[in-house]
Amino acid sequence: MATLAMFAALEAAPVMAQAFPTKPLRLIVSFVPGGPTDIVARVVAGKMSEGLGQQVVVENRGGAGGTLGADAVAKSPGDGYTLLLGTISTLGVASSVYPNLPYDPRKSFAPVSLLTDAYFVIGVNSTAVPGTLREFIAQAKAAPGKFNFASNGAGNITHIAGELFNNMVGTNVVHIPYKGTAPAALDVAAGRAHVQFDVLPAFQQHIASGKIRALAIASPRRDSRIPDVPTTAEAGMSDFVLSAWFGLVATAGSPEPAIRRMNAEINKGLAANDVRETIFKLGLEPAGGSPEQFAALIAKENERWPAIVKAAGIKLD
Repeated sequence: MATLAMFAALEAAPVMAQAFPTKPLRLIVSFVPGGPTDIVARVVAGKMSEGLGQQVVVENRGGAGGTLGADAVAKSPGDGYTLLLGTISTLGVASSVYPNLPYDPRKSFAPVSLLTDAYFVIGVNSTAVPGTLREFIAQAKAAPGKFNFASNGAGNITHIAGELFNNMVGTNVVHIPYKGTAPAALDVAAGRAHVQFDVLPAFQQHIASGKIRALAIASPRRDSRIPDVPTTAEAGMSDFVLSAWFGLVATAGSPEPAIRRMNAEINKGLAANDVRETIFKLGLEPAGGSPEQFAALIAKENERWPAIVKAAGIKLD
């Protein structure tokens, strides 16, 4: 009987994989329409719909730094039909900055696949800040509090990136929160703020105009869009690697055959030229990989930030 049961289970697994999905899927984006997360979600949803033979419906549910949408997915049935376009903020940083976060990034979800990377650039005002990263660090150490950095807002990953920088090199570059990327970049370009830690699209136009200079990109390799800008390792900070990644997760408990099926379609979609071109134009890089690799990244991010957040005294309600 035990042998028969084992063979029955082995036969059932591929049947489940083929059967899923039998109805439309819902993909929740925790941010407003029109931004990079929304665009990536809709591109990926389109390719998944083609491959799965069922529509993947994108639903925008913003608020509380993306945690409202994430909580909605965490509380959904674990059947693989409700998905979240998660980010480093909702799945990696939120557990450190929100003391009463209603979900556990590592336990409430079933990772499906990493979708994109977007490596941080250290952008500075072209006239107020020294010419290289090493020179900037030396001056910042010599005059604590002299320089400041602009972020998208308190507790945002762009804020925490600056605190990570301070922590790693022993500087006191003072945080100035703004209400969004654009006003922060405008003030860095104008010299009212000195530094900004953000992804390339945040200030690419200001780099092109010469008002902001990129000291380094926090990536394992140089970016073809700014080929003359060194990596942080080349510029003297070998451990400062940081990506504002996006990834897809389902609700915890979702069947593994469903996860595998979605992962296969996502990786196939990310390899398509039209998808890669769209993602690249957003200033992002297609990623992909296995559910296990994405789970390991989420775990690593949740271990990385608590000490940095605590040292900086960051706490959001």
